[in-house]
Amino acid sequence: MSDEDRRHLLRCVELAEEALEAGDEPFGSVLVDADGAVLAEARNRVNTLADETEHPEFTLARWSNRLQPDVRAAATVYTSGEHCPMCSAAHAWVGLGRIVYASSSEQLTGWLAELGVQGGRVRPLPVQDVAPHVPVDGPAPEFADRMRSLHARLHGA
Repeated sequence: MSDEDRRHLLRCVELAEEALEAGDEPFGSVLVDADGAVLAEARNRVNTLADETEHPEFTLARWSNRLQPDVRAAATVYTSGEHCPMCSAAHAWVGLGRIVYASSSEQLTGWLAELGVQGGRVRPLPVQDVAPHVPVDGPAPEFADRMRSLHARLHGA
């Protein structure tokens, strides 16, 4: 993982904080082109818009359809948390490139168990189990404490 990767991940964590402060779940994502330019940002809006599909990764996958296929394939999605199965599938279906995440689904599952929070409605699968041809990097250990803290705050701990 490069310094540029970490810089974009930091922005994702900031977006996750914004989501939590707005009353939503702490997830944020950034879509970056092959030259490192930020194309779009999104944060979780599941509660804000009362739409369970308003994950930032899914939002960016939909947004990316305005790009040419070769631009999508060369782009990177940075995200505060590893894609859920819905977002992994959307990412693969639209032909986006690499995924880089700050915290993994495995980490999140462990944190929620520590907090006594029941599992979600969908099994948390690694991206490669859903989208095996998408290159993936993560987690980034330097963001673990900050992300765990956001999820603890969400669940009142």
